[in-house]
Amino acid sequence: MVTHHEIAFENDICDHLSLHGWLYDGPQDHQHYDRKRALYPADLVAWVTASQPESWESLEKRYGVAAANTLLTRVRTEIDARGTLDVLRNGVSILGVKKPIALAQFKPAFGVNPELQARYAANLLRVVRQLRYSVHHENSLDLGLFLNGVPVATAELKTDFTQSVEDAVDQYRFDRNPKPKGRDGSGTKAEPLLSFPNGALIHFALSNSRVRMTTRLAGLETHFLPFDRGDGGAAGNPVNPTGHRTAYLWEEVWQRDSWLEILGRYVIARRNAKKQIESVIFPRYHQLDATRALVAAVLAEGVGGRYLIQHSAGSGKTNTIAWTAHFFADLHDANDRKVFDSVIVVSDRTVLDAQLQEAIFDFQRTTGVVAVITDKQGSKSSALAEALAAGKKIIVCTLQTFPFALAAVRELAATQGKRFAVIADEAHRSQSGEAASKLKEVLSAEEIAELADGGELSSEDILAAQMAARASDTGITFVALTATPKAKTLELFGRRPDPSTPAGKDSLPQAFHVYSMRQAIEEGFILDVLRNYTPYSLAFKLATGAKELDGQAVERAAAMQGLMRWVRLHPYNIAQKVQVVVEHYWSVVAPLLDGQAKAMVVLGSRVEAVRVR
Repeated sequence: MVTHHEIAFENDICDHLSLHGWLYDGPQDHQHYDRKRALYPADLVAWVTASQPESWESLEKRYGVAAANTLLTRVRTEIDARGTLDVLRNGVSILGVKKPIALAQFKPAFGVNPELQARYAANLLRVVRQLRYSVHHENSLDLGLFLNGVPVATAELKTDFTQSVEDAVDQYRFDRNPKPKGRDGSGTKAEPLLSFPNGALIHFALSNSRVRMTTRLAGLETHFLPFDRGDGGAAGNPVNPTGHRTAYLWEEVWQRDSWLEILGRYVIARRNAKKQIESVIFPRYHQLDATRALVAAVLAEGVGGRYLIQHSAGSGKTNTIAWTAHFFADLHDANDRKVFDSVIVVSDRTVLDAQLQEAIFDFQRTTGVVAVITDKQGSKSSALAEALAAGKKIIVCTLQTFPFALAAVRELAATQGKRFAVIADEAHRSQSGEAASKLKEVLSAEEIAELADGGELSSEDILAAQMAARASDTGITFVALTATPKAKTLELFGRRPDPSTPAGKDSLPQAFHVYSMRQAIEEGFILDVLRNYTPYSLAFKLATGAKELDGQAVERAAAMQGLMRWVRLHPYNIAQKVQVVVEHYWSVVAPLLDGQAKAMVVLGSRVEAVRVR
């Protein structure tokens, strides 16, 4: 039952959208929705006739009064076969029509083509209230969002006066099953609007204060992710003095140009080895905010800036890097000049991060724009030169290859005026053994002497040393992503607030964008390692008040520290700890997240970490 609070909430959203470029004809819109095809026919036909009159004329000439029905049936057939996202981006072919019929026009990366601009302006965005979506019953969704008659999102609303966002989540899980069962318990025909990947691309559960999202409905197995802005470093959303805390969703995210960009550039359909859609990736709010802020900053400030993205573990840095790399590769300024000739993505692992590499390849729209440079290719410098000469938009390399890449792009920037972006991933892991030896080869004795981290060399140290070698790289933009930046990294990549302001006076450098560890913990993406931990029971109790050991007077604190260190590093003690950790991992942690869960082991020192390994 819809309460008057929810009706008012719906009114606020729909009234705002209708005043900002969306179609909204009132509560009776749902009567024009085609439940069987999961399409809004009037908008689809209107879009084709307005944006592609020649194609529509061909349809009418061949199919007569059945032209509209033929178009609708073909679109639904292709969505069922290829998925909603692919059809929206690539259109459909119909017998008798020369060109494929486009179902949307997304803004091109550059160029002012009057025809494309007119087609982009012709896009029809519609919001439908109380959408009766099912062919089996009269249940309704609070909101349905359409692009040119094709469903792209649904939403269930709850008000904090009576319920919470979790009630909206439960409504999807319990009452919005894409494969409902009949009264006799047998399966019925799937709901096209709710099916994956041929239904709406994203489903939102929202209240006045919180937002959740999912790209795949699966009954009780449905998993929702937070889509909140964060509130002062914590989870949730800040107070909105002019309205709902979640107003950013319809005022910012669903804003016409923003929503079209998300559908056209952000949403990714990830496929398996059989080319079947395995998952659909929709950005979390901080990913959307960070990538947009980076692009806006580069356009406003020009090439040569340095940006630190401090995103906690659990933030989805891999996808953030992939989006940033592709957006930078396609970025053009106000004069339609390409901003970067190439984008260099650096991973700090000796063996290139397979997940990062996969994401960057998945996100490319045109085959061949990404090149990977590895240590197995022989001459790193020649491989880089070939990739740069071939005009590869994105070049991915390891940290071991990075010094060669940086030297190459610096030379090209200085001699040929070319411009580059360097995106460094996870600038904090420690390197040891052969990897550290290789990295030290590219540093001077002075640089090695400056590295102060217990004798260990970290990715962050290498990056800082290479960056500090040049005070200014006017042709290169640097972006570093890390969860726990060191002071030197903040100094090199961070930004100082305006010193003329009270907040900026004597302040330390700050990250360009932050997704805090606290927010990640509160949103359930990582565990708080300092909470609910159990200290390991020691085999003995240190004597209190003892002033002598072996007949020699010693300082009590030092003696206690030495005894504790001996106990922690004793082989038997470490073996027992490892046994407990491993058994706990396999029995409790590993089965979580469909067998994909990971764990972190926190130890008291680097020496202890080496002994445990």
